[in-house]
Amino acid sequence: MKKNIGSTDKIIRVVIGLAIIGWGLYAQSWWGLIGLIPLVTVATGFCGLYTLLGMNTCEVKKTEKV
Repeated sequence: MKKNIGSTDKIIRVVIGLAIIGWGLYAQSWWGLIGLIPLVTVATGFCGLYTLLGMNTCEVKKTEKV
């Protein structure tokens, strides 16, 4: 799996994931477990949906020519 999630995207996913989990705890609902999905994508650095859509927010590493 090639990484396709950039640093800004990771921050947004962590905030959204924690917010969903927090809401689930507050509402005492199992739906809060959906918040684990964005957190898992952050941990792996890979989003399957991005692959299907041809998206990539990961920074491109530049190679130096000597």
